Amino acid sequence: MMKCFVTGASGFIGSNLVQELNRRGHRVKALLRPGADLRGLAGAEFERVTGDLGDRQKLTEAMRGCDWCFHLAASYHLWLRDYAPMYAANVDGTRHVLEAAVAAGCSRIIHTSTVGCIGLPRANNGSLVPTDETAWAAEAHLNTHYKRSKWRAEQVALELAQRGAPVVIVNPSAPVGPRDVRPTPTGKVILDFVNRAMPAYLDTGLNWVHVRDVAVGHILAAERGVPGERYILGHAEGNWTLAETFAVLAELTGLAAPRLCLPHWFAKVIARVNEAGSAITGRAPRAPLAGVRTAEHKMFFNPAKAIRELGLPQTSPRTALADAVEWFRANGNVRR
Repeated sequence: MMKCFVTGASGFIGSNLVQELNRRGHRVKALLRPGADLRGLAGAEFERVTGDLGDRQKLTEAMRGCDWCFHLAASYHLWLRDYAPMYAANVDGTRHVLEAAVAAGCSRIIHTSTVGCIGLPRANNGSLVPTDETAWAAEAHLNTHYKRSKWRAEQVALELAQRGAPVVIVNPSAPVGPRDVRPTPTGKVILDFVNRAMPAYLDTGLNWVHVRDVAVGHILAAERGVPGERYILGHAEGNWTLAETFAVLAELTGLAAPRLCLPHWFAKVIARVNEAGSAITGRAPRAPLAGVRTAEHKMFFNPAKAIRELGLPQTSPRTALADAVEWFRANGNVRR
C-alpha cells in the first residue's frame, strides 16, 4: 500500500484516479481548493488538504510521508479574459508541486501533461500516421494558451528529471467517461450531441480513451514508468474523425448526427465574433477561437509505448462514449 498525494483531485481525471487508488488499497491525500466541487469524489476515501499550488512550503509539509505524488491540477480553459492566472497555475504551480515532491522525498512523481505537447500526425501517401512520444510539438502548433502553458510545464518536469528527480510524464489524449462534472471540452462534445445542441461540426479528429484507463495509466506510470520518459495515455484504435465519432454516438443514442460540416475559415470568423462579444460581457464564448485552432489538425496518436511498457488497459472507445452518455444522463446533464 502506498500513500499518495494528488493535486487536481476534484477534476475529471483526478477524481477517477482517486477512485482507482482506493480500489487498489492505496491511501490518498487530496489537495483541494476551498469550495472545490466534490461531486466526482462521491464515495471516495481521502484525507483533504485545503490549499493551492502557490505555497511550496505548505505543499512540501503536506507531502511528507507520501510515497507517490500525482500532479494533475491545471487551468484548462479555451478562453479567458486574462491568461496570466493560467500560466501561473500551469507553469509556476507545476514547479512548486514537483519541487515540493522532491523535497518531501516522494519516490515517484507523476506529472500529467497533454498530447498537445506531442508532435502532430504526419501525412504519408494521403493518410495520417499517428505520432508517438519521440515527436515534439512544433512552436507553430502551440497555438493556444493552454497548449503553450502545458508545454512550458512539461519543460519544468523534464528539467527536474534531468537533474535526477523521479519524475515520469504522462500525456493523456481525449479521455471520456464518468465523473466529467463540469464537463471538460471533450466531454462537452458528447453532451452537446446528446442535447442536440450541435447543428454543425468541423472536420477534425481525436484519440478517444476511457478515463478509467487514463487513471489506471497514472498508477502504472508510478509502478513501472521510467523517470524522464513520456507516455501517451490513449487507445490504439481510438483515432476517430468527428464524423466517425458522431456515427457511433448516433448508434448508441438513436439520435441523428449533425450533417453540416463547416469550413475552418468560416468557423474562425464565428469564433472571432463570439470572442469579441465575450470581451464585453465576460462570459465564455460558445465557440472559442482556441477550439477552432485545435480542430484544424487531427489529433491522432500512437500509445504503443504505454501499452508495451506500462501495460496500459485498452477499453474500447465505443464503451468509453457509452459510459460518458450514461453518466451524463444519470447525473441530470441531458435535457429531457
